[in-house]
Amino acid sequence: MKQATIIAEFIDQIWNQGNFEKLNDFIHPDFVDHSLPPMFTPDAEGMKKWILATGSSFEHHTRIDEQVTEDDRSIVKITMALRHIGTWRGIEPTGISLKISGFRFYKLKDRKIIGHWGLIDGQSIENQLKDQAHGCKIAE
Repeated sequence: MKQATIIAEFIDQIWNQGNFEKLNDFIHPDFVDHSLPPMFTPDAEGMKKWILATGSSFEHHTRIDEQVTEDDRSIVKITMALRHIGTWRGIEPTGISLKISGFRFYKLKDRKIIGHWGLIDGQSIENQLKDQAHGCKIAE
């Protein structure tokens, strides 16, 4: 399987479908997730718990919009389609559907993911759930 295909399959199988029995097919034993909140261990088990936790707050589907893969590194620009079904950041379920863009960077070793860094704008999600304007307000 090509490096780019490994990442696409990982996002589909693990993030979108929750097929955690396939986690070891994608994750290297020395995997470190550099983007998890501090209450989760930065390993495969912590990532699984994070995916389950976000899944209790949102029905979610991640789409890869663009992907650049070179050697053992891959970056993807993603769009996440979310529907707010559970409490998140103290906000009770609203049923609101929203989309958010972000980036994920992966490092591979031995055809498995050994490192992950993500940039998803949680504040934008919160603003959309609270129906607030996005971005900074300038004082008049």
